[in-house]
Amino acid sequence: MNVPVALTPELFNQLTAVVGEGRIKVDADSLQNWGRDHTKHFDPNPSIIIFPSSTEQVQQIVKLANQFNIAITPSGGRTGLSAGAVAANGEIVVSMDKMNQILEFFPADRMVRVQAGVVTEQLQNYASDQGVYYPVDFASSGSSQIGGNIGTNAGGIKVIKYGMTRNWVLGLTVVTGKGDILHLNKGMIKNATGYALQHLFIGSEGTLGLVTEAEIKFERQPHDLQVFVLGVSNFDALMPVLNAFQSKIDLTAFEFFSELAMQKVLDHGHVQRPFDTACPFYILLEFEAPFEPIMDAAMETFEHCMEKGWVLDGVMSQSLEQVQSLWRLREDISESIAPFIPYKNDISVLITHVPAFIKEIDTIVAENYPDFDICWYGHIGDGNLHLNILKPAELNKDEFFAKCQVVNKYVFETVKKYDGSISAEHGVGMTKKPYLDYTRSEEEIGYMKALKQVFDPNGIMNPGKLFDL
Repeated sequence: MNVPVALTPELFNQLTAVVGEGRIKVDADSLQNWGRDHTKHFDPNPSIIIFPSSTEQVQQIVKLANQFNIAITPSGGRTGLSAGAVAANGEIVVSMDKMNQILEFFPADRMVRVQAGVVTEQLQNYASDQGVYYPVDFASSGSSQIGGNIGTNAGGIKVIKYGMTRNWVLGLTVVTGKGDILHLNKGMIKNATGYALQHLFIGSEGTLGLVTEAEIKFERQPHDLQVFVLGVSNFDALMPVLNAFQSKIDLTAFEFFSELAMQKVLDHGHVQRPFDTACPFYILLEFEAPFEPIMDAAMETFEHCMEKGWVLDGVMSQSLEQVQSLWRLREDISESIAPFIPYKNDISVLITHVPAFIKEIDTIVAENYPDFDICWYGHIGDGNLHLNILKPAELNKDEFFAKCQVVNKYVFETVKKYDGSISAEHGVGMTKKPYLDYTRSEEEIGYMKALKQVFDPNGIMNPGKLFDL
C-alpha cells in the first residue's frame, strides 16, 4: 500500500494500529469518494480515509491528530450541500460508515441509542418496527447519516410539525478536539444541571469534535396521512393557502415548488403530472385524517381556496400509493436538477415575512439572471426557501459559480434585512462561510470562535468550516 506524501509513515502506522489495515484507504478513488460531499465548488484532497468502529478508536485518532498536528474532517453520508464534509487540504477523513449500529432501545422512554453512522432511513425503519416514528425526513434519507444530520441540525419536509434534528436529540457521546470523551445529557428529558453542552455540538459541523453516539427520541406513528397537491397562480397565493389550512387542521408538511421544478421531475419519467392544469407554482400539503371531520374540514378549506382564486386546480391522494407518488413530485426535485450543477441558496425568514421576502428575492433574481433557469422549491411552511440557479450548457462550472456569487450579496442583504438565515438547514461549511456575518453578529462569531478554542485548542477539527480563526 502506497502511503500518501502528506502522511508521515509513523502516523500512518499508528493509525493502522488503531483500526487495522482493512479499515484504512489511501487509493485515489477512495480519497475522491470519501473526501467530498454533494457540492461541486471545492476539489477533495484528503491524505487518508479511516473507518473507526468505536468511540475509543475515534478518541485515539483524535489524539494522534493532535500529536502530529494534522487536521480531521468527519464524513457521514456525504450528502451535504455546503462543503462541510469536503477535505481539501490533506486532512484525515474519519468516516462513520462502520459505526452504524443501533445499540439499545428504551421502550418506556420511547428513545434509542445509536452510533453516528446509522443511516436516517435505517433509523426510520427501526422505529416503525418498534411501533413508533422518527419524523426527521428528507430526500437523502436513504444515504444521510445521523451524525451528519446532527452536525448540520438537518431539517427536511416535516419541520412544520416536528421541528429540526435538534428537537429529537436527547443526548450525545462526543470526542472533543482535545481528545476527551464526553457523555452529554445521557438521554434525559429533565436535567437542570447547568450548560446543555450537547446543543453546542448540534449544528457545529464537526468543528468542536466528533459525534460518535446519540440518544434519539421517537414519536407516535402518524395515522391515515393524506396529501393535497394544489396549483397556484403566483407567490401571493402561497401564504393565504397556508393560513387557511392551518386554521382548520394540523399540517405535517407544507411544501412548494415551481413549474420548472415539476418539469425536471417529470422529465425523468417516474411520475405523472397530478392534473392537467399547468400552474406557475404548486403546494404539497400533508395532514393526518384518522377521523371523518378532519377530512371534511380539509375539503371545505380546499373549496374555499378555489373560490378565493388562490388555488387553480388540485388533487387529493386516494391511496397510500398515491401519497407516495405525489410526494415524489417534491422529493425527486434535488436529484432531477443535479445534472444541471445548480447553484443553491438555502435561506429562511420568519413565516410572517415570507410574502414580502419572496417578492424581493424574486425581483433580484429576475433582474440579475434573466437568461438563467431558476428552480424554486422549499419548506415554505417553516419559512425555508430553496433557490436553485441552473447552469446553462454553454458556461463552464467556474464561470457559472462566479456569476452566481456576484448576486449573493444582494440576496443575503435581503436575508439580513428580514433578520433571516443564510443557511436554514444545509449548514455553513465552506460555501456559506464568507456570508456568515449576514446572519451572525460580530459578537456572536467572536463567542463561537472562543468556544472552538475551548473544545479544539489546536484547531484540528474540520478547520476552514463555519469561520476561519
